[in-house]
Order: sequence, then C-alpha cells, then structure tokens
Amino acid sequence: MKQRIIFIISLALILISTYARAAKVDSIAIPSRSMNLQVKAVVILPDAALKTKPERCPVVYLLNGYSGNEQQWLGIKPELPKIADEKTIIFVCPDGKNSWYLNSPLKKESQYETFISSEMPAYIDANYATVADRNHRAITGLSMGGHGALYNAFRHPEIFGAVGSTSGAVDVRNRGNNYELVDLLGDMASHRENWEESSVMNMLDRISNGQLAICFDCGASDFCFPLNEALDKALWAKGIDHDYTIRQGNHNKEYWKNSIDYHILFFNKYFHNHE
Repeated sequence: MKQRIIFIISLALILISTYARAAKVDSIAIPSRSMNLQVKAVVILPDAALKTKPERCPVVYLLNGYSGNEQQWLGIKPELPKIADEKTIIFVCPDGKNSWYLNSPLKKESQYETFISSEMPAYIDANYATVADRNHRAITGLSMGGHGALYNAFRHPEIFGAVGSTSGAVDVRNRGNNYELVDLLGDMASHRENWEESSVMNMLDRISNGQLAICFDCGASDFCFPLNEALDKALWAKGIDHDYTIRQGNHNKEYWKNSIDYHILFFNKYFHNHE
C-alpha cells in the first residue's frame, strides 16, 4: 500500500512538472493607434519566457491567409506550443483580416503595414520577454500572409531580419479585382499606381543581398506556383541570395502544416547565428 502511495505521488509530481513546463497560449488584443482599434492576436510563449527570471526569446510572427484570423496557424499546426518550448521561440499570430498587410490609400481604417511593422513589434517587445532587435525577429505567412510577410520585411528590413512565405500570393497584380483588393487599392484600370506600389515583385530594389534571410516555398500544384517561380527568378536576377523550395502539394492546410516546420528550422538557425 505504501509503495502504491509513493508511486501515485511520484506520478502526480511528474505530471505537475510536465504541465509547469508547458508553453502558454495567450489571446490578447493589441492597440493600434493608426487604425483606432484593437487587433486580436494569439501569443505562444515558451516556458523559458515565463520563469520568474525569464529568458529573452526570439520572435516569429505568423500571418494568416485570406479569410483566416489569429487562430488559423494554431489550427493548422497545433504543435506550435510544443515547438515553442523546444526551440525557445515566441510565436505571435495577429488577425490580419483581409488586409493584405498593407496600408490602404483608400481605407484609412486599414493601415496594416503600420500595425505589422511598427505597432505590433513595439507592443510585443514591451510586454513579453523578447530579444528586441531585428536579428531575433522573423516573419512569415501563408497565401495572403506570405505576401504580407515579404511586403513588410522588404519595406522594413530594419525591423525584421528574416522572412518567409509559403504558398504566397506574391504579386497582387495577378489577383485582379478580387479578394477585396479593389476595396483597398481601387480599380486596377484607374488606380494602377496603387497596384504597382503594392506588389512584392516591385520591391526588390529596396533590399540588398544579405540584408535579409529569405526563404519561401510553394507546392507544384498550387495556383500560386507561377508567381513564386517568377519571384525566384527575379531575386536571382538581382543577385539576392534566398532559399526557394518546390514541393509536391496544393494550396491547403496539409501543405502548410508540413511547410511551416522548414520555416521554423530556417529561422532558428538564423537566430542562433546571431547569438
């Protein structure tokens, strides 16, 4: 009987210890002065960032796709809390709405570039145990979020040191007057300059080789595959080093669940190279 009690107590202590080491998932609202609203976000914190004397951790920002929200990445990759603990990385997933993560010249209430590249990192650094510099800050996303990640990193390399995109809709001009882009940029025929200025393909002159660690990928059966092929060729033509991967797969959850593992490995290596 005594041995059984000791066994039960030991098992309970093991379970308590395991639970105590588990990553924490916060659902928060980040204030945006530029848009006069609160933006929902999920923050996944490793145990190292939750200690009495927290360890400062690098941050990976994960951007949702069109029609997604702040919960999308956790739904695709439920293992993110476990990965956060294993890699000692903070993951932040903001609700990007259908904003394309740009500052709309037409909708003053949709200034998501300012939010993603200024307001959000400042808030996260002020409220969590981050390493608050570009060498420990990465951003990636899927589909619309892939565009948003590249768009913001190319325009703000002083904020993000590493960037990724999976199945990225990397050229908004290819989307035509669809996916609410006309609401953000205006009709393409009469507001062509807005579309040109918002295309990642037209931003390659803003970065120099080695300024950003870049990785992106796309499934060979994905409708965004030709766009990613074009981006790969354009980057090589500009002499900008990057990692580009083609895999079997389509524009779906199964592809992104696998793809994000490689982005995290890429970012983790980048962070360790800047310790």
